[in-house]
Amino acid sequence: QVQLVESGGGLVQPGESLRLSCAAVGNIFNIGAIGWYRQGPGKQRELVASITSGGNTNYPDSVKGRFTISRDNAKNTVYLQMDNLKPEATAVYYCNADTVVTTTALMEREYWYDLWGKGTQVTVSS
Repeated sequence: QVQLVESGGGLVQPGESLRLSCAAVGNIFNIGAIGWYRQGPGKQRELVASITSGGNTNYPDSVKGRFTISRDNAKNTVYLQMDNLKPEATAVYYCNADTVVTTTALMEREYWYDLWGKGTQVTVSS
């Protein structure tokens, strides 16, 4: 079994910062690309940052220069640093892994695809 667990959300004022974490929990062998998505009230889910297993990053123009995604492979964790937050950033933030490889008790590899966490709420309001 494997889970993605997001944390770090909260209520902040415009202009402030938050750092979100996405931890893969389980007997992790390898994690592929990770994306951070958000879904605001009445809006569709949108990608806000992604990072490959090799560390290449990508951002939409709406957050470029303010959001930074990074990963600590030793901790099986991906972070999203969000600076200069705006009210329109209010949303539930989810992380997604395209592939996670785990190891069973018999030392076999298991492959998990398109995993999602349950999300963490970010509210930006004065």
